[in-house]
Amino acid sequence: MKSIMALVLAFGIGASAVQAADSVKERYQLEESRTPVRERTDWRPPQKILIVGGTPQFVEELRTLAPEVRFVRAESLQQARSLVAGADAIVGSCAADLIAAAESLRWIQVWYAGVEDCVAVPALRERKILLTNMQRIMGPTIAEHAIAMMLALTRGLDTFIPLQRERSWQPHLARNRLSVVQGKTMLVVGLGGIGTEIAKRAHALGMRVIATRASGRAGPEFVSYVGLPDELLRLAGEADVVVNAVPLTPQTTHLFDAEFFGAMKPSAYFINVARGKSVVTDALVEALKSGKLAGAGLDVTDPEPLPADHPLWTLQNVVITPHISASSNFESSARLEVVKENVRRYVAGERMLSVVDVEKGY
Repeated sequence: MKSIMALVLAFGIGASAVQAADSVKERYQLEESRTPVRERTDWRPPQKILIVGGTPQFVEELRTLAPEVRFVRAESLQQARSLVAGADAIVGSCAADLIAAAESLRWIQVWYAGVEDCVAVPALRERKILLTNMQRIMGPTIAEHAIAMMLALTRGLDTFIPLQRERSWQPHLARNRLSVVQGKTMLVVGLGGIGTEIAKRAHALGMRVIATRASGRAGPEFVSYVGLPDELLRLAGEADVVVNAVPLTPQTTHLFDAEFFGAMKPSAYFINVARGKSVVTDALVEALKSGKLAGAGLDVTDPEPLPADHPLWTLQNVVITPHISASSNFESSARLEVVKENVRRYVAGERMLSVVDVEKGY
């Protein structure tokens, strides 16, 4: 979350963000709420909205968009605590102490997609505060990162990039595991917005794509089979690459355990671009050490940050990035577009974009 906030704090918004309402929804394929926000019993035109993050230029654009609203910008959570009183909405944070201090709070918009920390705040549910996030916005970026990790492993880049720094020409070191992904099977666990983007790219590479999703068996034509969560172990045995794209909920916490890794092929790779706590880390380490897995690509870990003495750092065939799969120039500008559009919609009492189901946790 800190890296995402840093991007938002640093990134401004240009003229390209000024788009018609429908184009923002369509461009990013965002879901719209079924009913206008004005039909909520607690809605009223907001008088004050606290922005945690963003740039002064961005906040000025919001003021132009809704001149009747008082927009207050905080550069940090510490500053936000002194400014939150009287806020009808908060953009950028769902910190429990901010929610508690804002007695008139009715809506929170966060800068990111994962909202497990938000839905864990009891007041959010008790006060029926509307929560919107960045569903689908990071999908293309995270999908490219997942594919990059897969290709790094199948083409031995995890071996050859360190050798490059040593100026060492040793083509034999990874030759026995170099492979192509065309014709192989990818299992996408969690066929939501991010999972669908991953599946689309894997299919374009000539892979057979199968998936699981909790909401049913419906899926795009490029996914050959969509299973329910109780089919996970069976489908894991078919996959050459497994990608974790599930949100973190009580049901997905420690989903990938010793039994799961035991069901995978020894030649298969595990990619995690979701949440570290969905994996039993000790079970993953054991599977990698014992040869039950060919390798892993990890953008997230548990614990996180990963301690310097953790065995994952020294294992062969492991690619680790520091929770940056969602970061790019694209997603930073897209977030700002979505915030502007949701502010406009909330002020006007219209249907909101990317509303979180607090009970489901995503």
